[in-house]
Amino acid sequence: MKNYYFISDAHLGCRAMEHRRTRERRLVNFLDAIKHKAEAVFLLGDIFDFWFEYKEVVPKGYTRFLGKVSELTDMGVEVHFFAGNHDMWCEDYLETECGVTVHKGPSTIELCGKEFYIAHGHKLDKKDDNWKTRFMFSCFESHTLRKMAKWIHPRWFVRFGYNWAKNSRQKHGKERPYAGENDEGLVVYAKNYLKTHPTINYFMFGHRHIELDIFLNRTCRCMILGNWYDLCTYAVFDGENMYMENFIEGETEL
Repeated sequence: MKNYYFISDAHLGCRAMEHRRTRERRLVNFLDAIKHKAEAVFLLGDIFDFWFEYKEVVPKGYTRFLGKVSELTDMGVEVHFFAGNHDMWCEDYLETECGVTVHKGPSTIELCGKEFYIAHGHKLDKKDDNWKTRFMFSCFESHTLRKMAKWIHPRWFVRFGYNWAKNSRQKHGKERPYAGENDEGLVVYAKNYLKTHPTINYFMFGHRHIELDIFLNRTCRCMILGNWYDLCTYAVFDGENMYMENFIEGETEL
């Protein structure tokens, strides 16, 4: 029986963080270590700090990561990519060139008889529910604005995107601490969703950059997967049990 792995929020290419190549290498080494043990790998969004596709152009970099993902899919390992708020502008490159299955929104997937609700988490967190954030996401998701953006030369627009993401990180600084079970937006969302979908066994989220694993009832857990730029957190499901771990190169037993 092979395992199912879940990771989120690597923010590869982030210009507000040091050692970009080291962070990419660490993620590649993790994927290399699990490639023979994995049935599927789920990437829960914001893997890239900025991603935007033109018809014939994608952002510079990420070659080691994209090569390793392609190696996994060539081996028959399923790789699922859930678009996050930093990399929602993916189109067909990851699918056609890397063999990845792209999800533009939340999906419910059955694994070994267990029901998983999987999403990045942006727009589900009630902290995102304000007019500024709603307006921003409506602009980001506008097909008209996306087409207009493609009229701008990649040299300028991609640079603009990286700088936007960098300024956003520097502006917000440290992550919000865990707000408690009754006020943590993604947990509240999961509880409300569970009322009408009681067969869900696992809610899997990214987005918040915190590690969280709590039981919502006897048969359902909610997990927030931390991040991959300092915590290096991942979850693994072996068909019966679910674990959350931190990857330390040379030390972690995968």
